[in-house]
Amino acid sequence: MSLADDKRLLVEIASLYYEQGLKQEEIAKRVNISRSLVSKYLVRSREEGIVEITIHDEYASPYRALEEQLQEKFGLEDVICIESAGRGLQNKLLGIAAAKYLARIIKPWYTISVSAGTTVHEAAANFPKQSQMTNVSFVPLVGGMGMEHITIQSTRVCELFASRCGGHAVDLHAPITVDEPEAKPVFMKQSFIKNVFDEGESADIALVGIGGIPIYSTLTDAYLSDQVNVDSEYSQDKIAGDICYNFINHSGQLADCSWNKRVLAIDLERLKKVPRKIAVSGGKEKVEGIRAALKGNLVDVLITDEKTARDLVEQ
Repeated sequence: MSLADDKRLLVEIASLYYEQGLKQEEIAKRVNISRSLVSKYLVRSREEGIVEITIHDEYASPYRALEEQLQEKFGLEDVICIESAGRGLQNKLLGIAAAKYLARIIKPWYTISVSAGTTVHEAAANFPKQSQMTNVSFVPLVGGMGMEHITIQSTRVCELFASRCGGHAVDLHAPITVDEPEAKPVFMKQSFIKNVFDEGESADIALVGIGGIPIYSTLTDAYLSDQVNVDSEYSQDKIAGDICYNFINHSGQLADCSWNKRVLAIDLERLKKVPRKIAVSGGKEKVEGIRAALKGNLVDVLITDEKTARDLVEQ
């Protein structure tokens, strides 16, 4: 067979298979060759550039390029970007995205440590019930904020996750803060608190939210409303946001403020030891907090919205 005839046969077989939709057995009968030879010709047609297969991944993620930019800029393992929406709907959409991602990567016998907050709660509420894993454990990373915020506190979020997948939830019997800095080390040494944070540190995955600058923070509303002003230790130039209810500065380090000396939450250095830290957060008021957490290597996987992602890439 001449080279021209050979190419012509490759084009014919490729056309029959990819354009006309014939099966390989049907093509073999039509051109009078074996089915195995049809298969080999189809491979050759791709190798020689006669057939080019294009995967339109923009249908899977219309923000693929943006995700890759964020991933490269901050050295992240993965980025999931969703469409931006209003604040109330945004939290729900981010939670749904986080639930889907977690359900995809979770494995039997995994321990998942979980922070608190509205978006993390939405992830638990939307975790698919068909993902049944009775041997998975969910461990809280922060103390509770009282009855006013009971539905979004870490222990309750863990219980919700466990109820959705049939797993086990660990209880943390501790408040989010103590009155005096001297009381914190005493509380943190208690076995019923220390053991939970030890388990949270040794988890396979951490799912955390990232709070915004102090004037937008849940902590500010609940505990610090009288202390946050331009000149205070909680001013925006000193604090970028919070992660696991630890206030962080713009470099992603633990901020020097009285709150951090009293908060009962996992230490940031211990959080870093979790192999895969998934942060789910979005919104203009959260940009500086997210950026700081990324700079501080507190996040491996980021789930956010398009507008937030563009702000993070462009600034």
